[in-house]
Amino acid sequence: MATRKIKVIGGGLAGPEAALQAASLGCEVALYEMRPGRSTEAHQTADFAELVCSNSLKSESENTAPWLLKQEMRRAGSILLGEADRSAVPAGHALAVDRVEFSRRVADCIAAASSGPDARITVHREEVTTLDADDAEAITILASGPLTSPALAAELQRLTGASHLAFYDSISPIVDAETIDMDRVYFAARWDKGTADYINCPMTREEYEVFLNALTTAEEAESKEWEKAEYFEGCLPIEILARRGPDTLRFGPMKPVGLRDPRTGKTPWAVVQLRKENLRADSYNLVGFQNHLKYGEQAKVLRLIPGLENAKFLRYGQIHRNTYICSPKVLDETLRMKEHPSIFFAGQISGVEGYTESIASGLLAGLYAASIAQGDEPAPVPRQTALGSLVNYITQADAKHFQPANITFDLLVPLDEETRRKVRDKKERHRMVCEKALAAFDEWWQARKTAGNFLSAGV
Repeated sequence: MATRKIKVIGGGLAGPEAALQAASLGCEVALYEMRPGRSTEAHQTADFAELVCSNSLKSESENTAPWLLKQEMRRAGSILLGEADRSAVPAGHALAVDRVEFSRRVADCIAAASSGPDARITVHREEVTTLDADDAEAITILASGPLTSPALAAELQRLTGASHLAFYDSISPIVDAETIDMDRVYFAARWDKGTADYINCPMTREEYEVFLNALTTAEEAESKEWEKAEYFEGCLPIEILARRGPDTLRFGPMKPVGLRDPRTGKTPWAVVQLRKENLRADSYNLVGFQNHLKYGEQAKVLRLIPGLENAKFLRYGQIHRNTYICSPKVLDETLRMKEHPSIFFAGQISGVEGYTESIASGLLAGLYAASIAQGDEPAPVPRQTALGSLVNYITQADAKHFQPANITFDLLVPLDEETRRKVRDKKERHRMVCEKALAAFDEWWQARKTAGNFLSAGV
């Protein structure tokens, strides 16, 4: 039986991961990316795996939900996560990457798989506007991302038979490191956890109140006709958070707890944290400061932050539209369309939220599609795992109130009631949940290896 070809649409995070996984399993893959011919409201380059918002792939603290997801991905041989590890920049207990280096490494992986006698990937720099749900010779993985082009979004709406949903996400500003007044800031990690890689800009109560007033009265950028303020709760613009109450920021992105100023021995009233953008440490992003203000207003407001009085901003915050399908109505547990099983979805368009989660869904879609292409039926990842819990959420959630989700302990399978009664310590509970998840993953992965299925090159 001839192996069916795989068509991957999207060169962000999920698409390259899916393409590389399928290629490593011997499948012929056509990878489509519309940039640079057609860009988006948020992208600045035509690079594969461009990180648009922040440069963080979240916590590496043991027994946290993001750590668990990454551990499973590493055991499954995630190619993009491997490149993220190799392009990491110091970020305390988080995995943050040098954006340019990360994209370069991913591009090199794709180039290596696109050349030589064993070439498996063919790159097409063109926009895809139609989907063939009845193509008997090819399988499609749609990983066009949250910024799917209007033409493809219209085709997707036609194919699903229902309107897709949309929310809006904002980008944090980036500041030139040389323009930070280092005499007014200090390096620290919260609770001294991990290395002190974050620059902390401390505020007194008076400074915070001046900043808050300026932020809440600043003029927002003009919205385009297609924009409607349906923000994802986890990525709210900071000015919207600030309007919820005077202490909202102090209990959110400007929380000072655990960030004692070593120069004074005291905890500030509020803190703005800056995180490295690259290994050269020549630029920093303002953590949690995504916003939808006019650029001139941003400059005035952000320069009220201690240490940033004379800051030069390499990029201001901005807003962009995120498009996603109502996955509980559309997808099955292997990320295939229920009505059109030759089409898979991966990345943020499938309803996952976050860089790591997008790569994870691309990993699974690539493995599942490769199995189908080679005439096998994929065995879904167990619900007990972080990967399985993420898929379970996007395919089984209440469709009427469906919103994209990051990986959290709320999505994971809880301990049984008796164990919860016996184990009161929250950290110990989390450790036990992670232990069970990894055991379930290892059992599933070993079964796939024994069956000759899903074994990535290099694993």
